[in-house]
This record gives sequence, C-alpha cells and structure tokens, in this order.
Amino acid sequence: MKLEGLTQPRRRLLEPVDRFSEVLCGLIMALTFTGSLSAAESGRQEVRTMLLAALGCNLAWGLLDAALYLLTTVTERSRAVRELREIRGATDPAEAQRIISAALPEEVASVMRPQDLEELRRRLDALPIPEARIRLGKDDLLAALGVCLLVFLSTFPVAVPFIVMRQAVPALRVSNAVAIVMLFLLGRSLARYAGTSPWRTGLSLVVLGVVLVGIAMAFGG
Repeated sequence: MKLEGLTQPRRRLLEPVDRFSEVLCGLIMALTFTGSLSAAESGRQEVRTMLLAALGCNLAWGLLDAALYLLTTVTERSRAVRELREIRGATDPAEAQRIISAALPEEVASVMRPQDLEELRRRLDALPIPEARIRLGKDDLLAALGVCLLVFLSTFPVAVPFIVMRQAVPALRVSNAVAIVMLFLLGRSLARYAGTSPWRTGLSLVVLGVVLVGIAMAFGG
C-alpha cells in the first residue's frame, strides 16, 4: 500500500531501478539504429540521418515515458486514497484489517499479527484526510523530466563515435564497444542495489542487451 506519497515528501526523485530501466531502454533503442547501419556502405549523409533518427526516437520515447510516469503516479496515489477511505469507512475493525492486509506485499502480510494490523489501522485512521483531487508537485515534474533526460541522453555515448570519427566502420566498432561497456556497468550498478554478483549481473545484461537489439532489428526496430 503506497500511502507515503499522501503523508510525506518523496525521499528521492527516482528509485535506482527506475533510473536503470530508463537508461537501458534508451540505450537499446539507440543500438537498434546503430546496428541497422551498413557501415561498409554508408557515407556521412547516411550516418547523419541515422543519428538524427536515433536522437528523435529517444526524445519522443523519453517524453512518452515521462507522461506515463506522471500517469502512474496519479493512479497509485488515487488508489492509496481509495484504500485509506475504505479502511476508515469500515464499520468492523476486522474488515479494516483485511483491507490493510490485502494492500500490503504478500511477504509482509504473511508475518503481520492481528494486533499489528490493528495498530496499523489506528495509525492510518489518525492520518489527515487526503484531498479528493490528486495534485502533482514539483518533485513529480522533476522526476518526469529526469525520466525523459535519462532516455534521451543515453543515446549520446553510442552516437559520439559517429560524430567525431569520419569513417563509419571504425566508428561503428567503437560505438559497439561503448555500448557493451555501458551495459556491463549498468548491470554492475543494478547488482550493487540488488545484492547480487556484479560480474554475473553485468555479463548477463550484456547478453540480454544483445538479444533485445537483435529482436528489435529482426522486427524492423
């Protein structure tokens, strides 16, 4: 049950998994453009067209992701308000406890005793009555902007070799090497957050990235 957005400010604009997902999404999309480039036959004009297409696509996708982020935020807070009202409107404490238990993660609910649920019910009942209309704050808009920028800016590391190098073949090789390093570093970062093996997670993400790019290209991405 996500009531923290109703009672206290967000501690961070984006969670680590959110940042990871947006960067990975932008990187995969950029790779579908660079991977579709026929380096041996492409001149500067073809490279320029590819770069503009990659940047434009990631910008559009970043804006879409930002809009979806705001929509998800409003939806989650609306659901939290509805659950809080259901808890307060329950005439039987046992019914209120059942609503609370159903809203909690399964692992947490399984260890909650009736007295724990009753204490939680009392604390929720003491919360200020939330407004019926959900409002987005400055932090929400900044987080949405962060989502857009993460998707868009993740294009540049794999695009830079095509900008600074005149020959398409070596530029593509350097770009692919940069992408592999980025995928590995993303995996290591995710591993530190999840407490898994950095090397195993990093290499797994490289393999996953290659597979996703191959699938996207196979379907015309």
